[in-house]
Amino acid sequence: MHPARRVPCGPVSDIPYTIRRSTRARRVLVNVHAHKGVEVVLPERASERAAAAAVAELRPWIERRLREARQTLERVAERGTTVPFLGESLELVPQAGRSRAHRRDGRLLVPEGDPRRAVELFYRRAARAEIAARLDRATALAGTPYSGLSIRAQRSRWASCSAKGRMSFNWRLLLAPESVLEYVVWHEVCHLEILDHSPRFWALVERRWPRWREDREWLRRHGATLVL
Repeated sequence: MHPARRVPCGPVSDIPYTIRRSTRARRVLVNVHAHKGVEVVLPERASERAAAAAVAELRPWIERRLREARQTLERVAERGTTVPFLGESLELVPQAGRSRAHRRDGRLLVPEGDPRRAVELFYRRAARAEIAARLDRATALAGTPYSGLSIRAQRSRWASCSAKGRMSFNWRLLLAPESVLEYVVWHEVCHLEILDHSPRFWALVERRWPRWREDREWLRRHGATLVL
């Protein structure tokens, strides 16, 4: 895989984008990230003209997503010196000599300078404990055990369940309200019985977590803000 690089954008020069080549890509993909802007993923053998063509074709969609990205960054900036944690707001308190982030009441004690790495590690540690407890409770109620849990930072998924019952969750879910995390947990627990998204699956979700529509909609609308 080649590193992303800036390229001339031809007829859509007012929409800058980066190109990333991927050995796994089977077609041209266009992603819009709040922090990174527009990224075009090309298969190894595709020409760079394919990237320009994709950006031109998807221009209305890209412009809409860029507007949403700007709004996302504005909402994140409005937090000031706080970070969300399962519906609460933790005040960031820098401390000299500190190397790890530590929660104390409604505060998050962090290293001086740029604490983002320490804060992310705090969330990753907390995610394992918070999600494991909810997953254990949900699978016990459902009577469907799982085989393992991993905490990751997936680009395009909040969680997943393999055919062998291995669970994977995105640590950024801890930046969402608690009910949203509960919904995602129950969503994956339902996949232990039904791996697809058929009507039968959603009927099972309805029985297990009746407010799933509200939480799914919150995640759709605000998921891009779940960043540090």
